[in-house]
Amino acid sequence: VQVVESGGGLVQPGGSLRLSCSASGNIFDYAAMAWYRQAPGKEREMVARITNGGTTNYADSVKGRFTISRDDAADTAYLQMNDLKPEDTAVYHCFGNRGSAGYWGQGTQVTVSS
Repeated sequence: VQVVESGGGLVQPGGSLRLSCSASGNIFDYAAMAWYRQAPGKEREMVARITNGGTTNYADSVKGRFTISRDDAADTAYLQMNDLKPEDTAVYHCFGNRGSAGYWGQGTQVTVSS
């Protein structure tokens, strides 16, 4: 079982990026998929989460700017990030909760800078 992220990169403030998280197996078997991020010198924090029923929740810092979604047919979860700010710079990790286990991706770097 694994989850693999893609889609990070360098973007200017105010720009957009979409991260993808490909899950092995049937994504519907994952009770929840989530995105976390960790900036240098800071603890890892949850950014957004979506259950297999479609319930979502977000960190206050990204509400109104980020949208999490999942495509069960593609076994993929997404994080659409708009109006990016320098403080969004971090390594973004996908997390999948399947049964009693959780699975982390290796992370993808997002850098917001002019």
